[in-house]
Amino acid sequence: MSTAAQPIRVLVVEDDPVAADAHVMYVGRVPGFVAVGKAHTGAEARRMLDRTPVDLLLLDLHLPDVHGLQLARSLRAAGHHTDVIAVTSARDLTVVREGVSLGVVQYVLKPFTFATLRDRLVRYAEFRGTAGEASGQDEVDRALATLRAPGPAALPKGLSGPTLERVTGALRGSAEGLTAAGVAEAVGISRITARRYLEHLVDAGRAGRSPLYGQVGRPELVYRWVRGR
Repeated sequence: MSTAAQPIRVLVVEDDPVAADAHVMYVGRVPGFVAVGKAHTGAEARRMLDRTPVDLLLLDLHLPDVHGLQLARSLRAAGHHTDVIAVTSARDLTVVREGVSLGVVQYVLKPFTFATLRDRLVRYAEFRGTAGEASGQDEVDRALATLRAPGPAALPKGLSGPTLERVTGALRGSAEGLTAAGVAEAVGISRITARRYLEHLVDAGRAGRSPLYGQVGRPELVYRWVRGR
């Protein structure tokens, strides 16, 4: 009698509690994957790996006690061979190259959508499922190609990457937070469009919102970046 394939066990390593909860939720929505826990520091991640079987780390590179690549290096030295999907807002290609030698099989740039992470996880599962002896170079190339996205990850319909970066930059640069009207003025887009991008960031776990009271009529929402970086 055949048995069902075991799910791929994922440990989420993310210092921001809101983002960590969102990433755990995202992992749980992808068939074939299960989140076995979350850690907010490198030390906590090491302790969990010592007692919990883990196949894949969803690893934030900017942890409060250690850089994510330093953590990956120490795990390799300790005999842990867990694969890594790096989650980062950094765009330094030197870091990308260094990560390849440490078992980083994918990079996901923040902020990202569920669809983006789902695509990376599905591709990782396909790559992990390859077995047997390759018939030649073409088959090796095809196996490696499963890890690579065919093009830029899709944003929700009507949103664009460059505008999302400008909205993200405006929000991260405001310590007090911004309303949709404030973002619209800062970025040069309409208030309705600004709200769509802001709600996307909320859905992705990268921003929070709260009502602004003290005004006549319905309170306006203030959006704040959830990380202090």
